[in-house]
Amino acid sequence: MRDNLKGRCWLCGTYGPTETHHIFEGSNRKWSDKYGLTVELCMWCHREGRNAAHISRETADYLHTEGQKAFERTYGDRQEFMDIFGKNYL
Repeated sequence: MRDNLKGRCWLCGTYGPTETHHIFEGSNRKWSDKYGLTVELCMWCHREGRNAAHISRETADYLHTEGQKAFERTYGDRQEFMDIFGKNYL
């Protein structure tokens, strides 16, 4: 998921300052780092807007789904994902 560049929001596509968002947080944050399951988000999409990843459950779930798809394409199957992250988001 790290294919997007700093300076372009992965969600809305706007250019400008971005912040790195770990798709899986809490105890799974280290796994997000290890497997590259982070995206660059503008401040609005990350933590300020009503649909921001840290505010909106719908946005967070969308990112979880996309993160799991990226993991399965690159690193392993669904069971491996669930063994690491503890949940199936698909």
